[in-house]
Amino acid sequence: MAHVLVAGGGIGGLSAALACARLGAQVSVFERSAVFSEFGAGIQLGPNVMRVLHHWGLKDALNRVVAFPDRLQVRSAMTCAELGALRLGAYMVQRYGAPYATIRRADLHQLLVHTLHGRDEVMLCLDRSVAGVRQVGAGVTVQLTNAQTAQGDLLVAADGGWSVLRQQLLKDGTPQPTGHLAYRAMVLQSSLPPTLRSQRVTAWLGPKLHVVQYPVAGGDYLNVVAIVHGKVQGDMSHWDHSANAQDLRLAMAGTCAQLRDLIHAIDPWRLWPLSIRPPMQGAHEQANGRVALLGDAAHPMVPYLAQGAAMAIEDAQTLAQMLANAGVLAAGPNAKVLDGIPDLLHNYASQRWPRNAHVQARALRNGEIFHATGVTSWGRNAAMRLLGERLLDVPWLYAGGPLPVAADG
Repeated sequence: MAHVLVAGGGIGGLSAALACARLGAQVSVFERSAVFSEFGAGIQLGPNVMRVLHHWGLKDALNRVVAFPDRLQVRSAMTCAELGALRLGAYMVQRYGAPYATIRRADLHQLLVHTLHGRDEVMLCLDRSVAGVRQVGAGVTVQLTNAQTAQGDLLVAADGGWSVLRQQLLKDGTPQPTGHLAYRAMVLQSSLPPTLRSQRVTAWLGPKLHVVQYPVAGGDYLNVVAIVHGKVQGDMSHWDHSANAQDLRLAMAGTCAQLRDLIHAIDPWRLWPLSIRPPMQGAHEQANGRVALLGDAAHPMVPYLAQGAAMAIEDAQTLAQMLANAGVLAAGPNAKVLDGIPDLLHNYASQRWPRNAHVQARALRNGEIFHATGVTSWGRNAAMRLLGERLLDVPWLYAGGPLPVAADG
């Protein structure tokens, strides 16, 4: 069987490992941390990515840790008035063949780790960071930070937005700050006053700010993300800055009472200065020879379409399926089909980059709409009240991906 090396043990890297192992590959994952861990932020999982996770046999395990909100509502951060809403729940299942769910990053990450631990063809290597790659002949050799090397037939670079491997291969600089700061918190719902608890996705829109909240962990916890304009000093590649709750409270001082009450009810916040790249310009940003770039290493994006993790998981399924269809993953060590890996990875990149670029661009546009001021915000609110669900539903996104919804779904 083919040997797939994966740099990075985050959600993207573990998804690539599982997708490839399911279809016949031997996989080695190299994670720089000494333990597998994820911080406590939440993730929204649209039907497009839930179809993939269900396809991987994770439906029952997911059902034990996700929440299934029945509604997404958009409200004014200044007046608390509802501007528009989108049905979730049964509506999403009927329309797109899978539910809309919300989950803690750590729960999804641990689910993937647990699943991979149960597969003999997967080796999880902790405290092993990939420092570089050489493509020689019919394979790849990665240099690990402990002075060791590893060899395989191809490498999946899933080492995040500040990818060392991307820098080596593309030499196109680092992600740049957006001027937006994301304050993230997760709070036990039972610790909140009853009026602040919620089992729905709520987006609060205001001038140069917005807040998103949704349930996770079966609804027991509330995940809250507040985005404001500003800058932070220090290492921009490290997202887990300690946050001053008072700074956020000052930024939210002009918002409506219910939103202020929520912000004031939470003390521990983590601060994430958002840094991104422009939307992808071509397949060269997602593959180079025998190296496939995946997730944030290829297409970091602002979280204003809630699709960062989803695009990494879609990448993983597309890559594995394309390699399997060509007979690569189950091929023997001397199989001639392995010679075609660079062309297959180019095809993977050609298939994925337009969708990833579209999502990146739409997320950026959403940020402009969410943070609109003056007449523009008035027009946004009027359009939302008039069209509501038609504006909030995203058929091209939710029905697309590597496992598109059936024609009668």
